[in-house]
Amino acid sequence: MADTQLAVIGAGPGGYAAAFHAADLGLKVTLVNDEERGLGGTCLIRGCIPSKALLHVARVVGEAREAAAWGVRYGAPKIELEALRAWKERVIGQLVGGLSELAKRRGVTVVRGRASFADSGTLEIEGAGRLRFERAILASGSVPAMPKLFALGDPRVLDSTGALALESVPGSLLVVGGGYIGLEMGSVYAALGSRVTVVEMLDGLLPGADRDLVKPLEARLAKSFEAIHLSTKVEALAARKEGIEVALSTGAKDVFDRVLVSIGRRPRTEGLGLERTKVKLDAKGFVEVDDRMRTADPRILAIGDVAGEPMLAHKASREGKVAAEEAAGKPASFDNVAIPAVVFTDPEIAWCGLTETEAKAAGREVKVGRFPWAASGRALAIGRTEGMTKLIFDPESERLLGVGIVGAGAGELIAEATLAVELGAAAHDLADTIHAHPTLAETVGEAAEAFLGQATHLYVAKRRG
Repeated sequence: MADTQLAVIGAGPGGYAAAFHAADLGLKVTLVNDEERGLGGTCLIRGCIPSKALLHVARVVGEAREAAAWGVRYGAPKIELEALRAWKERVIGQLVGGLSELAKRRGVTVVRGRASFADSGTLEIEGAGRLRFERAILASGSVPAMPKLFALGDPRVLDSTGALALESVPGSLLVVGGGYIGLEMGSVYAALGSRVTVVEMLDGLLPGADRDLVKPLEARLAKSFEAIHLSTKVEALAARKEGIEVALSTGAKDVFDRVLVSIGRRPRTEGLGLERTKVKLDAKGFVEVDDRMRTADPRILAIGDVAGEPMLAHKASREGKVAAEEAAGKPASFDNVAIPAVVFTDPEIAWCGLTETEAKAAGREVKVGRFPWAASGRALAIGRTEGMTKLIFDPESERLLGVGIVGAGAGELIAEATLAVELGAAAHDLADTIHAHPTLAETVGEAAEAFLGQATHLYVAKRRG
């Protein structure tokens, strides 16, 4: 195999972003990918994209049901699984094909096979031979965590990959873990007709997220899920003919048709030959990197899930571009202030920058501007008044430090907020920006006005209680 200037291991959002940007900068790039279906990684093939396709279906089902309150009635939805799976696969296939074409246009060599480091300058690629490189970017991603307690070897115990395969719609589904993956997939299966029960060991869903944002989601999920058990652990699982028997820490026992284990992900570092390099791992198993994505080995960089939290595709993409610039000898640094996070449940939750919870934990004084969507004309018109926009400000400079949004389309609204935090905008910047009316985006400006004591629409919310 011909030598290369830059070898990129892994073709997810971080890996292909790094490879493409490096090629644009003039480097000879080889992208090593062990995924049978092509480029895109977990996010595209068995993660972000297929889950959002299914969540869109869940939202359509929900809107059809809610339309009765507006005077429009539909019959009960009929789910055709084969057609639904085919549509999901078409979405994936189109995007995978697009990435392959982009790689060709840029002259990126794509090699299929699992790679491991033979040393700090050589990759051993299964089925393809050896590849020597000047620099390498490790973008191997992460895999679902599956503790031994749940490893029954029974196909009725699923991880996120199995859940997205959508082989059937179980009558009952237990979701272990109240994080974003569990809640998103639970929402999909509930919409398709499953009786969904969630078990979370901590005292609230979406641990780490702002409680003000989580409350409206918890209230809505309580209506669509069969049950939500907080401060509860799964003590034991047993495969029975009729289903998976589950024993909870509360003493309760029940049998479920399927169990989805969604308790997080772990970095994919095993089998990569990192012990034959100078790369170091931290206590959690992540590759240690600096702000230029360099590892302890001067020839190897690392990005994305394998390089630390938060495990987000867009964070990996940004890191990939930084690593590519570093590899090309350009000035580079991952110095972003705000990394947006989005939970694509219904309602959506999105946030960036400092949260009020984090500020309290650090003993930092902040001031908050809130705007309840009950006072939003757009939210009233679409029947989604449960939302809220929350802005976190420095009390002295009035600089925006963080934003949290819960409500329909929060994942789209967070873009303006992220830019504002990144640029160090002040409350007056947001309040004085003209937002189109009537839109949900107005709530960002309204929350800033509420902070400044200039709000013009809060009387509606107060009157409604």
